[in-house]
Amino acid sequence: MALEHAILVSLLEKPGSGYELARRFERSIGYFWTATHQQIYRVLKRMENDGWVEARDVPQQGRPDKREYSVADLGRAALSSWLHEPIEPESVRHDLAVKIRGAAFDDPAALVAEVRRHQAAHEERLARYLAGEERDFTGAEARAADVTEAERELQHAVLRGGIAYERMMIGWLDDVLATLARFAPER
Repeated sequence: MALEHAILVSLLEKPGSGYELARRFERSIGYFWTATHQQIYRVLKRMENDGWVEARDVPQQGRPDKREYSVADLGRAALSSWLHEPIEPESVRHDLAVKIRGAAFDDPAALVAEVRRHQAAHEERLARYLAGEERDFTGAEARAADVTEAERELQHAVLRGGIAYERMMIGWLDDVLATLARFAPER
């Protein structure tokens, strides 16, 4: 997937400025597709030049005007074309898994702190995902944003996939820690 497609999806969900897009990437789209502010602005400019997005200046009180982007017809056509193209299943490239295998040739117990660090990161991400699910989809205060049922359900499906992935990683790392513990020197 190209960053352009992630930007098109985000802008179709809600038009916005480059800054607002960057915030969305940090908050939701970034769960499965990351981009820096600089990348987003650079790609937005190229997409505008290619006719995929349109921009309009929006006056603001007490702040400089902002440039708000929305998807143009060419952008919709490009996204539609991409949505209908087959993509290859993703291959996993996992540095930690290689380290775990390599630990058999060194001191397996030396890897415990690194595995725990990864586990803490996955637990933190899971907590963020669950809080977002509560806030946006399942909680009593869940927002009833101006989105279609399809948008809402598909956004939730992607989030549920992230939740399942983080739970799987935490479980796997529990297993790795238990396996490493079997090889820890007796103290």
